[in-house]
Amino acid sequence: MGTGGDDGGTAARRRGCSCTKDDFLPEESFQSWENYGRALRETGMRLRDRVLTRSLEKSELTEVRARSGHEMKKNLSWWDLIWFGIGAVIGAGIFVLTGQEAKEAAGPAVVLSFAVSGVSAMLSVFCYTEFAVEIPVAGGSFAYLRVELGDFMAFIAAGNILLEYVIGGAAVARSWTSYFATLLNHHPNDFRIHATSLSADYSRLDPIACVVIAVVCIVAVISTKGTSRFNYIASIVHLAIILFIIIAGLTKANTHNLTPFTPFGTRGIFSASAVLFFAYVGFDAVSTMAEETKNPAKDIPIGLVGAMSITTACYCVLALVLCLMQPYTKIDPDAPFSVAFSNVGMDWAKYIVAFGALKGMTTVLLVSAVGQARYLTHIARTHMVPPWLANVHPRTGTPINATIVMLVATAVIAFFTSLGILSNLLSISTLFIFMLVAVALLVRRYYVSGETTSANRNKLIAYLLLILSSSVATALYWALSKKGWVGYLVTVPVWFLSTLGLHVTVPQARKPRLWGVPLVPWLPSASIVINIFLLGSIDGLSFARFGVWTVLLLVYYIFLGLHASYDTAKAAEMSKEVTKIEEGNGVAAMDGHATGA
Repeated sequence: MGTGGDDGGTAARRRGCSCTKDDFLPEESFQSWENYGRALRETGMRLRDRVLTRSLEKSELTEVRARSGHEMKKNLSWWDLIWFGIGAVIGAGIFVLTGQEAKEAAGPAVVLSFAVSGVSAMLSVFCYTEFAVEIPVAGGSFAYLRVELGDFMAFIAAGNILLEYVIGGAAVARSWTSYFATLLNHHPNDFRIHATSLSADYSRLDPIACVVIAVVCIVAVISTKGTSRFNYIASIVHLAIILFIIIAGLTKANTHNLTPFTPFGTRGIFSASAVLFFAYVGFDAVSTMAEETKNPAKDIPIGLVGAMSITTACYCVLALVLCLMQPYTKIDPDAPFSVAFSNVGMDWAKYIVAFGALKGMTTVLLVSAVGQARYLTHIARTHMVPPWLANVHPRTGTPINATIVMLVATAVIAFFTSLGILSNLLSISTLFIFMLVAVALLVRRYYVSGETTSANRNKLIAYLLLILSSSVATALYWALSKKGWVGYLVTVPVWFLSTLGLHVTVPQARKPRLWGVPLVPWLPSASIVINIFLLGSIDGLSFARFGVWTVLLLVYYIFLGLHASYDTAKAAEMSKEVTKIEEGNGVAAMDGHATGA
């Protein structure tokens, strides 16, 4: 595999908020129609180059980061990251989807669904943490995949990362409207406009969601540290309200409501778990803040693992309390906790619950806005999307252009689309990205260009293919065979033996410098199989939508992103060569001067 660098020269052309052609398409391929035609004729060669080229860690940390023109301010500690993590995760997932999945998919066993999703998320947290400590840049998983799996796979992941954030923000914003209506004693749809001419899934127009997103956008562009202060104050209030829900709910608990515990069987538990993974989305936004962290080696592990541990515990206990308060058949899918308190004679408590839900959803939207803008900023630094989006404002130290663009897209989706469609599509994108990050971690540990032998590289590729194929086969068997079990006797041992073979026969080529995932390759391999297995529990229509999105990504990449990133990488290589020549001439001149003296 080759290695590609990046140049910092583009940063010098930054024009703040200008909107000329060179802000969006400054690359050589787009300077004339003749150049563009030549670039299209070279598509095959360029695509091969981008598929095989891996970025360098040094490039991500220096040249690529310099393209934003100004540095992001390093003012976050582990304390900030823990509260960012809690604020990013605890929101619509627990307050909305718990009711939907308990009633329609898992029953009281929704507690186990949250636990399964939590285990999967924690495995992904470990993988993200090692990368964030070793490569502390704003690009998060996009940067990690670009270093380990190459430009092309990083772009596919980038498109799904952006989709994840847009859909996640839209889902939370629509849920915000639902709980706001509850707080005012209204049905959620009372505050939505019914457009009867549109399809049922897109006919409830939500202007309040758009207003909330606009306010969040303004706060997010002002200051990251200010956002952090607001977030952890709001999150502390939020945790206090969660504690109230648990204590007040347990006073009305009835253990008979837990019977039957698994009315939809094991399949229902995993089906709900796949959707409830939505409730854990957000922790990856914390990894994008590594560039603004004072001490990544210490702060990121404490922040990410601490936040996920607290979140998983809260989710499982809250789900249990909800199912103890009333039979799963009577749980309201839109505002489950508020309605539950009303049904047990604590009508006043629903206002506290609704206020807590609004508080949680607001912090989720805020942290999501911060995270998604930093993803887009780093992607724009590579020119896979217009470099105008990479601009960091010199006064606020925040990526204003990227923040506004992402939140406008979020507002458009939130205005039209129902929560059911959003949550399933979001889970596919998220699970897919987390699986890729786990694969990238195994590549990072077992392959170093120029050091790993061809034999070990080939064994690594073979074992990775076996781990992936056995995981996919397990997920497909689960999805297609409703009651069978014989297939698992083949797929599970293949996964186990593949991971064992990797552990025994391929030496690790790299040790983490600062913080590393324990039990490699077992934990990353387990993350791969769990994420793919949960994908097998999502409905086919959601996969069709995911497929359409992937096709659109590929079309954009072939006609624009590929040529922009290729030109940028080649310009970077030429710049480095010129620098080396100039340095060589400078040394020669000095030697000559010394000899003459």
